[in-house]
Amino acid sequence: MATLFTKIINGEIPGTFVHEDEKCVAFLDVAPMTEGHLMVVPREEISHWIDADQELMNHLMTVAKRLGEAQKRALDCERIGLLIVGYEVPHLHIHVLPTNSMDDFDISDRAPMQTPEQLEVPAEKIRQALSELP
Repeated sequence: MATLFTKIINGEIPGTFVHEDEKCVAFLDVAPMTEGHLMVVPREEISHWIDADQELMNHLMTVAKRLGEAQKRALDCERIGLLIVGYEVPHLHIHVLPTNSMDDFDISDRAPMQTPEQLEVPAEKIRQALSELP
């Protein structure tokens, strides 16, 4: 059975995408921990990050770094944080989130579900910043 993320990647469930390539996608989390909270997700269904091959992990981290640079430009934050947790959805995903303190990493303190319209505001800021990166 396809994971929730595969359904988003395949367009069966709406997603607010800021990046797509042959190996992965990045979209905004519908229950963000902070404004602009993204998830970098491989197209291939891999349950646990340690099961991904090194080439894929390198690619995911390169994409996460570039997206973090765009988030830093686009959103008012002190740092960009990363989380790889793996319990929420059994499909490897890297949380990339703008942060201002350790409190922002409390995964139990998430915003209510956001509408696609609400997510489009930070998504457009990030897309614009991505277009300005070298």
